[in-house]
Amino acid sequence: MLVVFIKSVVIFVIVFLCIRLMGKRQIGEMQPMELVITLIIAEIVCIPINDPYIPFYSGIVPIITLTFLHVLLSFIARKSQKVRRLLSGKPMLVMNKDGIIYENLKKLNINMNDLIESIRTSGYVDLNEIEYAIIETNGNMCVIEKPKDPTQASPAYLPLALVVDGVWQKENLALAGLSTDAVLKAVRSFGVKNEKEILYGDLRQDGTLYASPKVGKCFTAKLKIKGGAW
Repeated sequence: MLVVFIKSVVIFVIVFLCIRLMGKRQIGEMQPMELVITLIIAEIVCIPINDPYIPFYSGIVPIITLTFLHVLLSFIARKSQKVRRLLSGKPMLVMNKDGIIYENLKKLNINMNDLIESIRTSGYVDLNEIEYAIIETNGNMCVIEKPKDPTQASPAYLPLALVVDGVWQKENLALAGLSTDAVLKAVRSFGVKNEKEILYGDLRQDGTLYASPKVGKCFTAKLKIKGGAW
């Protein structure tokens, strides 16, 4: 009994420290990689506690190994968008101004019942109230509703990410009909020399560019575009 008690305390401390190293996400906010590692750890920790014939280190070593793997992959993903996309995927637009995007539903392997359930969970029962709906990489849905007043001057905007972690989002630049030179010309007046100095930058459909540099305060600038096409 005493041995089981000591094992339980030691494993609790180790798992607690490992989970703290992995971050502070809730279960519903975890990326696929994080969820898989968490489930494996939850399964492993029970083995050395319940079976006295299994060496204690047989449970400790896999936990530490999986935690190290998570920290390593997280570090690589922070440096590489390709690895980040491979591990977590990318957000998918499932509704826009033209309606439901069937092709993206197929890519996400979800049906209309799943979509309607997610929309209702987000607080909407009428699809006509929705301007955009996005399925995030963790499976959660983000909904941008239409303006309450049809005569409202400012329509519902879907920001289009142009720079993430100092890397151009070329697909979005093409969608907005912008060149990298046009964006850099707008941000250089704020002391930003190139895209490497921008942590995040996006574009609204009215031509407003929002940028948050790695050093300094965020700012907005105006770009000449031919109206939002997304």
